[in-house]
Amino acid sequence: MAARKAIISRVRPVRTSKRADKSSPASTHNFMERLPSEILIKILSYLDASALFSISHVNKLFYHLANDNALWNKIYIAEFNKNKKCMDEVLLKMATVEVRDRAVGYWKWLHFKTIAARDMNKWKRYLGLISCHTGLPSQTERVLRNLHVTWELTVSDKSGHEATFELSWSQFFETSVTLCWSGGCLPDYQQISTLQLHGVRRIALNCPGLKKPGWKSLMAKLDMETKSAQVFGQDKLVELKLLQPGIIIGIWKDQHCIAFLMFTLHFHRLVEKSIQGSSVRPYVEPMVNPPFDDIDPEYGLHGYQLHIVLNDTASEIMSGSFSQLFCQRTQICDGLIQLTAICRTNLSQHMPLSGSITLPWRCEALQGAVENCCIMSLTLLDEFKKPFWCVSSPVSMKPVKMPTSYDYDGEHFLIHYQDPDGQVKMNLVWMKEQMQFFLISLVVYVTTCKVNEHFGRDY
Repeated sequence: MAARKAIISRVRPVRTSKRADKSSPASTHNFMERLPSEILIKILSYLDASALFSISHVNKLFYHLANDNALWNKIYIAEFNKNKKCMDEVLLKMATVEVRDRAVGYWKWLHFKTIAARDMNKWKRYLGLISCHTGLPSQTERVLRNLHVTWELTVSDKSGHEATFELSWSQFFETSVTLCWSGGCLPDYQQISTLQLHGVRRIALNCPGLKKPGWKSLMAKLDMETKSAQVFGQDKLVELKLLQPGIIIGIWKDQHCIAFLMFTLHFHRLVEKSIQGSSVRPYVEPMVNPPFDDIDPEYGLHGYQLHIVLNDTASEIMSGSFSQLFCQRTQICDGLIQLTAICRTNLSQHMPLSGSITLPWRCEALQGAVENCCIMSLTLLDEFKKPFWCVSSPVSMKPVKMPTSYDYDGEHFLIHYQDPDGQVKMNLVWMKEQMQFFLISLVVYVTTCKVNEHFGRDY
């Protein structure tokens, strides 16, 4: 008993001293704050950009000190004076401007902006490597990853509350990328007023746990109160609603809760759309019209090249390229120009598919697969091998009562996609013995309005 009391008596002074340390004004935290700002600035001047950005998140004092123009001017000069040949002359002149004449944080902003511009110039040349099959830059995924591009979803509800969600997962394919947001924090479907998709360019800094500096580029904004969603697939757990081409919402059955939101983005100018707009204005694609031709009576009706991909959310189902597609002037019907890639009667053109037509989904602990749905990515090039019509969107497959071909003894299906620029019709047949789908017809219809506007014609 005496021994126990002795131990307790030895412990108590230690506890008392700890309490004194916590309440003492000489603690490290208070000591740092009592130092003159000149000394703190001198200490911070030994930090690099990553450490300086990280310490700005400690408190208001360090946020203000870590935005000091003199600190960031020093970092800027050290970083971009390594190779003067690589520096833009304008930026060199700006670096000589009196530091104190700029608003607080100016040189920090300029440092990150210059890094972004330098990296963009470095990777921009890879966008000039064009695939002969797709007519698109073959290094799109590589450029997006090396520029640290991601995407964010901003959801506003009818009460005016706004929340931004980081990407749950993404999957790249040959000519498109699928993005998905899921989680219990998403509002009820009926309470959503607007959806905004932003591309986000982040600066590569070594600051774990912090959101790195970056810029947003608006890519899509949907007013949900004016959008009528179309149900195009379901399984035992979720119902899929197509908001517009490329955007679907998974709704838990018998509820109004959102299971996930999915966007499919085509690679055509995806890098520019993701980083070159502003937070409130999307990137405006430059108008590039082909040369005028008043000699060819069927100018704009021939020389098309089609590349089409079907995939689910994990793997590719089919991919095919078709060249020299045309439509005779006499074949124009109902304001549509018909381009036949796979003819129903030409058996040699028919293609087997490498997988089933399903759209797997996953969110948190649950997952499933919606049958008779997949994602279609279409790239139609004009006779100058330039992208003319590009689409990436979920599509659904429906059974056909009357067989479209009597050469196959199996169940027939139709995939029909339509938007203001045109239509796509794909006929498939399920061969039960081979346990495989065959694509037996593929026809693309382009509106005469789109052709006339692009080629300056009057079809």
